[in-house]
Amino acid sequence: MTLADYVIEMLNITKEFPGIKANDDITLQLKRGEIHALLGENGAGKSTLMSVLFGLYQPEKGCIKKNGQVVEIKNPNDANALNIGMVHQHFKLVECFSVLDNIILGVEPNKLGFLQKKEAREKVLRLSEQYGLKVDLDALVEDISVGMQQRTEILKMLYRDNEILIFDEPTAVLTPQEIDELMQIMKNLAAEGKSILFISHKLAEIMAVADRCTVLRKGKYIGTVETKNTTVEELSAMMVGRQVNFKVDKAPAQPGEVVLDVQHVTVPSKLHKNNAVKDVSFQVRRGEIVCLAGIEGNGQTQFIHALTGLDAMSAGTITLCGKDISKAPIRQRSKDGMSHIPEDRHKHGLVLDFTLEQNMVLQRYWQPQFQKGGFIKFDAVREYSDRLIEQYDVRSGQGSVTVARSMSGGNQQKAIVAREIDKDPELLIAVQPTRGLDVGAIEYIHQQIVAVRDAGKAVLLVSLELDEVMNLSDRILVMYEGEIVGQFDPKTVTVEELGLYMAGAKRMEL
Repeated sequence: MTLADYVIEMLNITKEFPGIKANDDITLQLKRGEIHALLGENGAGKSTLMSVLFGLYQPEKGCIKKNGQVVEIKNPNDANALNIGMVHQHFKLVECFSVLDNIILGVEPNKLGFLQKKEAREKVLRLSEQYGLKVDLDALVEDISVGMQQRTEILKMLYRDNEILIFDEPTAVLTPQEIDELMQIMKNLAAEGKSILFISHKLAEIMAVADRCTVLRKGKYIGTVETKNTTVEELSAMMVGRQVNFKVDKAPAQPGEVVLDVQHVTVPSKLHKNNAVKDVSFQVRRGEIVCLAGIEGNGQTQFIHALTGLDAMSAGTITLCGKDISKAPIRQRSKDGMSHIPEDRHKHGLVLDFTLEQNMVLQRYWQPQFQKGGFIKFDAVREYSDRLIEQYDVRSGQGSVTVARSMSGGNQQKAIVAREIDKDPELLIAVQPTRGLDVGAIEYIHQQIVAVRDAGKAVLLVSLELDEVMNLSDRILVMYEGEIVGQFDPKTVTVEELGLYMAGAKRMEL
């Protein structure tokens, strides 16, 4: 193999943050025209390594070569000049701009200072045809689905003629159908000679699309393997350092009395005149996990917001443990025994500029355990936070005093799960509880959710991950366009059958 066959080489990269070596002497080599996966647990240093390549961070040690020549990448503009582009895990788009304006932002074509949008539009249309990336160029970003936002990000890279494309957790927010489309897009890009670095911890996707896979664990390089010569089990053992159980071990459910009773709930939409949720009724009992499944954007988010008190509903009643909480404020719902792992961990789950320990007691700081005479007992808060961090393996540079914003997405998620389950709720509402988590963490959180059920509590799960829906739930309700269109037993239904209901092709009379 000659040197020039590697389009990018990252050699002996070391990057440190306060209290943590995020990348410890890592070497990664990307061949021209290959899809190369970067695999590792939450906080293994994957995003950090890619941020070094994209110029967002400067490494303490090591060098980067492009086509065998050492290059300096001090910022993202340097990266773009070297034809390196990146789609971030949390998209970097201007919400109130159109798709086209986002794509050309920063490299607007002009003649004598006048914007030449027509040429830009033609180039973008050509690219979208060539790579199978259909988007509405005139739609505002705030009005389009997450999958479309991602296509916008990919077109943004292609518009800049980038040759090396970095995808950071690109499927974390996509539906199963959108994931299949993205995989096809990535293969098309590689076939056209683009080189792709693909951060993921979804093993099935890596096996399906990557040529080679480099594994990181706790900031160290573990090895690089050809995907055709390996198995999902081998990769997961490299990633977490032990064998992982992919099946959820649980005894059959023993449903008891009704904990949550939802009757005829209707929620107005903020986007259009129709209702986002239409006349939904169901019950969740003690000792069972009921899953609300559906493709993103079918009213689940609005329904959960109404249920947890984040938004108002226009009709219907919600009863928790026999008490009507339809109009109760959020704190009252929490006191009455409701816990909520929210869908958007940044917006509703954490105060990002608070420390980890402050986030851990957000809903409990007024309880006698944590305050006396209106003064917070800081030692009690620290002790409590330290216990949860250890129990749930929340990894952070400085433990309880780490600022939440500085942690990896997966560890932010673990902190929220720890806080909500430890409140010992009567009803646990878990929305996408394992979004962005690695197999080891998913296994642990699934065990915790089953333990809540087995302690005689009720669990309402909302998930887009069909594996999770099938593995974890005792009963499945499918939501389509704001209505419940089917009820299933996960032991007897197939994924294909669920998919038909989720896409609106079939419905039951309930």
